[in-house]
Amino acid sequence: MRQDKQDARQLKIVIVGHVDHGKSTLVGRLIHETGALPEGRFEAIKAQSERRGMPFEWAFLMDAIQAERDQGITIDTTQIRFRTERRPYVIIDAPGHKEFLKNMVTGAASAEAALLLIDAHEGVQEQSRRHGYLLSLLGVRQVAVLVNKMDLVGYSADRFGQVAEEYRAYLKGLGVEPSCIIPISAREGDNMTAHSGRMPWYQGPTALQALDGFETLPRPFERPLRMPVQDVYKFDQRRIIAGRIESGSLEVGQEVIFSPSNKTARIRSIEAWQAGTPETVRAGQSVGVTLDEQIFVERGEVMSHVADAPQETNVFKARLFWLGRNALEQGARYTLKLGTLETEVTVEAIERVIDTDDLSAKAATRIERNGAGEVVLRTRRLLALDEHEENPATGRFVLVENHMPVGGGIVSMEGYPDQRHLVTVRSTNITAVGHAVTREARTARNGHKGGVLWFTGLSGAGKSTLALALERELFAKGYLVYVLDGDNVRGGLNKDLGFGPEARAENIRRIGEVAALFADAGFLVISSFISPYRADRERAKEAAGAAFHEIYVKASLEACEDRDPKGLYRRARQGEIAEFTGISSPYEPPEAAELVVPTDELPVEECLGMLMRYVGERFQNTR
Repeated sequence: MRQDKQDARQLKIVIVGHVDHGKSTLVGRLIHETGALPEGRFEAIKAQSERRGMPFEWAFLMDAIQAERDQGITIDTTQIRFRTERRPYVIIDAPGHKEFLKNMVTGAASAEAALLLIDAHEGVQEQSRRHGYLLSLLGVRQVAVLVNKMDLVGYSADRFGQVAEEYRAYLKGLGVEPSCIIPISAREGDNMTAHSGRMPWYQGPTALQALDGFETLPRPFERPLRMPVQDVYKFDQRRIIAGRIESGSLEVGQEVIFSPSNKTARIRSIEAWQAGTPETVRAGQSVGVTLDEQIFVERGEVMSHVADAPQETNVFKARLFWLGRNALEQGARYTLKLGTLETEVTVEAIERVIDTDDLSAKAATRIERNGAGEVVLRTRRLLALDEHEENPATGRFVLVENHMPVGGGIVSMEGYPDQRHLVTVRSTNITAVGHAVTREARTARNGHKGGVLWFTGLSGAGKSTLALALERELFAKGYLVYVLDGDNVRGGLNKDLGFGPEARAENIRRIGEVAALFADAGFLVISSFISPYRADRERAKEAAGAAFHEIYVKASLEACEDRDPKGLYRRARQGEIAEFTGISSPYEPPEAAELVVPTDELPVEECLGMLMRYVGERFQNTR
């Protein structure tokens, strides 16, 4: 582990562990051993312990709340500062009892590293595993494990080895490699700041060395600019946009963009309540800004630099820990708080529930209290956010029900595209021009209305088979009909696009626009694409308007894998194809398709018959 001589930067450490495993005692001992205990405090704690007829209690240094002293548990998070020869620290002592997990989450959310305590006598407990999972969920990757109360097991190397290996294996399942696992006795001071003669078999770092071995993470001002808009005030003729800079830095004259409205302007001035009008500000400062032009901005938007803006989406994955008394249920609606934004969110899917005891995962439609899982959340409006690992300030959220926080989690955009480029309008000098031939005239000439039959479904569901069969039948009946699919689009119009989430979304956007033009020209165009994202299909619907008809070619994943005509599912399962829909990338089925064609229940001819009847009823062929 690297240990520099001096590091002026303060490091935030959270201390977690099962109730009564010795967290507060550990902190008290650390404070004393580093000489940070205020003068007279040691004597006060000693007198307090004597009045209560109990041995000297280090935990009283941290357990400042009367209820905690009476019950012997830590209820709220407590923060205390001290320093070693290397650098200053803020230690956050988080409650271990499961009734106070909300407080533990609050404490851990801002930490850069963690000390996790386990009682050598009691061993790894349910809460020990739950706290490890929470640290992983919150993105705390620097973890040192302290096996405490070694004095209660006779300083046994065998007992230490049992506990250490059990918990190391658990953390490995979370993708976390502890920096070290240390046998200590916080009460007696063993291996706290110096190696203990009672455990000569241990030659690793002490608890204090473990602290100094942690690395400081990138400082908030080193990350891209993010300022969630708190409010907009009007003074004299100025409109001041106020908020706290969560990350990055800002200078007068820089161009900024507000997401998700995508409005841009330049910073005319920075207004600081106690510092006048500075030219530069950075993360941690609450400021107001004025712009070089009047644009409408509202609370909840995020200000950033144009070149490094947050992602925009109305759907994302989340790793979530649930604290509500009532279970989180699929389809339920909650209030999402993300930065200064509050909006309604729907739990679209619960992909899996995690058993924090053994890390097993199972399918479910609800997550019980103190449970964890991976979910898909959808809002009606676009959000501006970041992947948690990229920017924690705009990558974590809270869910609220009846004005009470009931859950929290971190954002993952795995499998979902950034929708910014799909909704940004760049052309501003275009004037709509009418046609010399009306839509009604085309319908009269063609004998049918133009329209878009948008086939969506999993790979292998039968979209292309049905699209080509329908095209053949309709052409024979005199329809102007054409199929758009990957073969005729990817080879020309969209040959510049790859297959990642953003590229696939752009692929569908272009197809939607082309299909709308075909329909406007009087054609019945059949679009045959997986088009997995509901938001992309909604944009195609907006392009074509009333001419758009969503056709869900429905087949279960199991049925599609059994068919697998091109061997794609097999290759995806073997990891040869990345981001394959249904396996490693999501498919969002239609909520209200105009027609559902169940190809795993009906033969092809019956499915084709359904489509022919639908076209005959909707498009009024008169030939």
